Amino acid sequence: MTALEALVALNLLPKIGPVRIRRLLDRFDSPAAVLTASKDELLRIDGIGEETAGILTRWQDHADPTKELREVHERGLSLIHASDPAFPPSLREAYDAPLFLYVWGKIEERDRHAIGVVGTRRITTYGRNVTKKLSFELAHAGFTIVSGLARGVDTVAHEAAVAANGRTIAVIGSGLAKLFPAENLALAEKIADGHGAVVSEFPLHTSPDKQTFPQRNRIVAAWSRALLVTECPAWSGSLITANLAAEYGRPVFAVPGPITSPTSSGCNRLIRDGATLVTDGSDILDDLGELPFARQSTLPLEENHAVPELPPEEASVFAALGDHESGVDRLIDMTGLPSQIVTATLMKLEMRRLVRALPGFRYVKR
Repeated sequence: MTALEALVALNLLPKIGPVRIRRLLDRFDSPAAVLTASKDELLRIDGIGEETAGILTRWQDHADPTKELREVHERGLSLIHASDPAFPPSLREAYDAPLFLYVWGKIEERDRHAIGVVGTRRITTYGRNVTKKLSFELAHAGFTIVSGLARGVDTVAHEAAVAANGRTIAVIGSGLAKLFPAENLALAEKIADGHGAVVSEFPLHTSPDKQTFPQRNRIVAAWSRALLVTECPAWSGSLITANLAAEYGRPVFAVPGPITSPTSSGCNRLIRDGATLVTDGSDILDDLGELPFARQSTLPLEENHAVPELPPEEASVFAALGDHESGVDRLIDMTGLPSQIVTATLMKLEMRRLVRALPGFRYVKR
């Protein structure tokens, strides 16, 4: 048995997480030695009780690493170990880092410049708009958007990153062969096809449950340089992710909402407890200090008043603004462009510091 097969076997075992597996690996010379250890040897290790020792000594009843690796290959996936250079450094440093990442798509070096975006599954129109705006701005600035592919905020964050022609990582709470929710399969395919990757620490056929989602959340928190919560109620799992991010030493940002809106009560609480209030992508960019190298040149400084040469769609929308504030509907009428193109283009112009957003989804030239 190879070292990789032994590690895969350990990862396939039930009720034994990465923290205990690493404790075992620190005690024995190799992954294979863990699987061949006697029950008495295993019981001498702190945190290994009768049940865990029994699972390890009968590991072949629970795991078939050869079959797992064969299916990874057949599905066109990759398996990245924590020691692999492609493994995100910030995630590797976490005390409870996963042993592996199953990857559909490709993880690139620039994905270490990541911002997590999380929030409620029951997204409102307000939450949808702010999540789309902020995720688009951050992705356009060169940051990879990391989220959980769940309904609501996660879905909008991934879609906005793709719309910005940026990078996004979807960390799911199931195995890649049991992608959840199934309705996001098309989005997952789009992400994996040149816009980032869908990843999981779980064996291929792991079904989602109430334990896998918190485990997924820790990866989102640890991978990201910062975490943004755009909309969530007081009982949201996003608050768990925010607490994890704080434990990992990551700055936490939150979007405020109406005090009468239950779906914003969690964000308002985060701000009360010390999270940074965010109303624009530049709030996060200014706080982090610098942009990823790949996109720095795409964001002219506000004090540079010269209008750069713009792509046709951006030039058309910019010209339609005139010297007075305009609503999105008016710009659609004047340019003849589809609404989604006008909205995306306004975000690009805002990030170029050429237009300014006003209340009521109205825009004016800076």
